[in-house]
Amino acid sequence: MDITDRRATWILAGALLGLAPALPAFAHGNQTHAAAGPVRKEQKDWGIAAESRQARRTITVSMGDDMRFRPDRIEVREGETVRLRIRNTGHTMHEFVLGTPEELAAHAELMKKFPDMQHDEPYMAHVPPGRTGEIVWTFNRAGDFRFACLIAGHFDAGMVGDLHVIPTAR
Repeated sequence: MDITDRRATWILAGALLGLAPALPAFAHGNQTHAAAGPVRKEQKDWGIAAESRQARRTITVSMGDDMRFRPDRIEVREGETVRLRIRNTGHTMHEFVLGTPEELAAHAELMKKFPDMQHDEPYMAHVPPGRTGEIVWTFNRAGDFRFACLIAGHFDAGMVGDLHVIPTAR
């Protein structure tokens, strides 16, 4: 099955699950967001992508082969733009994906069926062993969200963290 067939199958599977609008793009190889050109800004329930120069704070998250994030809970304020620096301290590929609990669980199921799937969305960082990735995000919607590694088996092993976006006083 070539990459076009896999992409079509993946999109069809997502559509059948009612996830098509929330599904990430299928990227080729290990292309990074910077190499892909300007950041694509699409409003999500948990916020919107931002330019690196907009970040006012950096939060470093490490992920390892023990299937844990450190820290496993992040708190930000509504409207805050944050640089998430994601370090893979393990010996295997890991990823960091922002989303709602429902979207992450559904996407984790798709990853079991399509384990070679690569991502190229601004709310995802696919990070090889010993490397660091980055997400710059404006959390413009208050609420409780999550982050997870959706590589097949990692989510089920508990590689999940909590993200709390504190509402701004109005």
